[in-house]
Formats: sequence, structure tokens, C-alpha cells
Amino acid sequence: MEKHKIKYLVEKYSDMIMRIAYQNSFNKSDSEDIVQEVFIKLINYIDKLEKSEEYIKYWIIRVTINLSKDYNKNSWNKKIVQISQNNLNYYFEPEEIGVFKELSKLKPIYRNIIYLYYYEGYKIKEIAKILNLKENTVNSNLTRARKKLKEILEEGGIFNV
Repeated sequence: MEKHKIKYLVEKYSDMIMRIAYQNSFNKSDSEDIVQEVFIKLINYIDKLEKSEEYIKYWIIRVTINLSKDYNKNSWNKKIVQISQNNLNYYFEPEEIGVFKELSKLKPIYRNIIYLYYYEGYKIKEIAKILNLKENTVNSNLTRARKKLKEILEEGGIFNV
């Protein structure tokens, strides 16, 4: 694989990967490790992947989510207590931080679907393909996520209907 292609993919997708990893791990160090592992896997598998950039992006998202799940399953991570979310300013815009803190109260599947739908702009069909789920499952999870997020925002007084 050409070095400039890898460099291009790293520059283009590292922020997205970090956001996905952080919203699933809530830990800066783990998120950085996940980003590194995603790119190691990409380097190792790039010649076996379809050449379209859209497919590579889907693959990167899927690998990031799977690695995040693996990190969360790790027994070491279960023994760690998070001190704070001070690193949010580095990964998210100031206007996104309030919503992110509320999103963190959702299940990971809901967070990932909300992120892919609203932030990355994917359609339900594309999210289903990325997450290897049925379209109806993604649609119902998106509906549940919206409802739950609305409840969370109303409870916190951030969002009044």
C-alpha cells in the first residue's frame, strides 16, 4: 500500500475514529489506543479491502466500534474509575459537549446510531450496513434513542417541550 494513501486516510478519519472511540470508552488513553489499533488493522488489511473509500470508511467505523466493545469488556477497564471528562474540549466543539454528556447516558448501540445518523449524516440503510444490523432494527433503535434522549434532556432541564 502506498504511504500517501495511508497518510491521507489517517488525516481524514482520525478525528472521526477518536470521537467514536471516546463516546464508547469515555477514556482518553483507551480512545487513543483504539485509534492506533484501528490504523494498524487498516495497514494490515488495506490490500484486502474493497478499493472504494466509502467501503473503507464503513470498515473503519465498524472496526472502531468493535475495538471499543473489546476495550469495555476488558477486566482491567472494569476496575478503573473515571475521574472526569475534562478531555471533551479536545474532541468536541463547545456546543456539542452538553449534548455529548447527555448522550453518554444512552446505551452504546443508541449512541453509535445517533452519532452515525446525525453527526456523520448516514441514512438508516447505510447504518444498518455499517453495524451489520437489519434496517428495521436500526430504525427502531434510532426511535428509542431519540425518545430516551428526549427524556434525559427534559429531566436535566436542558430541553423543555
